[in-house]
Amino acid sequence: MALPKLPSKIWLNGKLVPWKSAKIHVLTHALHYGTAIFEGMRCYSTIQGPAVFRMSDHYNRLISGAKSYQFKVNYSQSQLCLATKNLIRKNHLSECYLRPICYAGYKGIGLDISDAPFEFAIIPYPMGNLFGDKSRNGISCGISSWARIDSRILSPHVKASANYLNSVLAKLEAKNAGYDEAVMLSEEGHVSEGSGENLFMVKDEILITPPLHDGILAGITRDSIIELARELGISVEERSILRDELYGADELFLCGTAAEITPVKSIDRRKISRGPGKMTKELHDAFFAIVSGKDERFVRWLDFV
Repeated sequence: MALPKLPSKIWLNGKLVPWKSAKIHVLTHALHYGTAIFEGMRCYSTIQGPAVFRMSDHYNRLISGAKSYQFKVNYSQSQLCLATKNLIRKNHLSECYLRPICYAGYKGIGLDISDAPFEFAIIPYPMGNLFGDKSRNGISCGISSWARIDSRILSPHVKASANYLNSVLAKLEAKNAGYDEAVMLSEEGHVSEGSGENLFMVKDEILITPPLHDGILAGITRDSIIELARELGISVEERSILRDELYGADELFLCGTAAEITPVKSIDRRKISRGPGKMTKELHDAFFAIVSGKDERFVRWLDFV
């Protein structure tokens, strides 16, 4: 498969550098110990030009996570927003995926990060929906044998690189079993989320999603869908979901910056639907009206470049 055409520049520690020059030392602390916090954002092509979806909220989450983990972010939210917009302009992009990442740099070998240098990069990347063409008609999921981490281990609410080895194991297990994606359970056996996406279930015309205390990431796309659904008059419940409830769902979908809104057509080889259900399709269409700048009610979510 041919690689996509890459942008020419990456923002690294306050400077725009050529793509091939954005390098780190092999002894970078984050490479050895997972000490990085990142975000995933999208810039969409809208009727008013390129716009980043909920950029300020993404950077707020990153900065909050850094504070929780005692990372040093040497830039303010406003500086990061301006840098991101400039990066998009300099690369002449109308749309892209964006990966800001703060990480502990090279200081030697050892766990202590109290005196580590902290680096910051913003990487633009060409990417469609995470699941490609399957995102339209639905994907297959399997319940993972790997439990989702909980707050006694690492914070599920911080997008830390270390967390994602948990997700990598679940994803690999799912792919090896012939599924497109994994669904992870909490230590208590409650439905948590996909390997990198939040989950919604539709039952009896109610939209249901797991609560934060079931080990999920406080997803920004998830938050957007909850607000959008309520605006559309859809009843929303945040409550614990049991595994067998998924099998009896009327509709299921996953959501996130990379996955956007992706219907689930089967779980553990139990058929849920042939494709996107009525509510999933309604939310999908409404969401894409927002990110393309066609819904004035939610234009506040768009940071125009």
